[in-house]
Amino acid sequence: MTAEQQETGLSDKIAATVQAYIDGLNGGTAEDMANLFAEGATVEDPIGAPIRGTREELIEFYGIITNLDSRDADLKWTKIAGDTAVFEFSLVTGTGGMKFEITPVDIMVFNEEGKIKSMRAVWAPTDLKQV
Repeated sequence: MTAEQQETGLSDKIAATVQAYIDGLNGGTAEDMANLFAEGATVEDPIGAPIRGTREELIEFYGIITNLDSRDADLKWTKIAGDTAVFEFSLVTGTGGMKFEITPVDIMVFNEEGKIKSMRAVWAPTDLKQV
């Protein structure tokens, strides 16, 4: 297999994981989300927040989203280079009759299997809008 074919294979795995991430935000469980991450992966969401680095912390973090009354994630665009993906998506969540929207840009680094090694989310609290 050539280096180009290997890179294409990884690129395909990364694209599939990014889509699985969006799908998980739409209808998955916190466990589903945590399963996308490699052992020892880190999540910094948003950048500057405490880094989550254990499976339990990932499940707790994604449980906040997956336990909401409603959620709708829509992938806007993705760029993949080497072992890294950068993508923008919108997420509308609802609970207690209120809905909020945020449009973060995520930066993810992946291992050879297409599992997320690190995720950093670029957004600020002022980006969260009531809709």
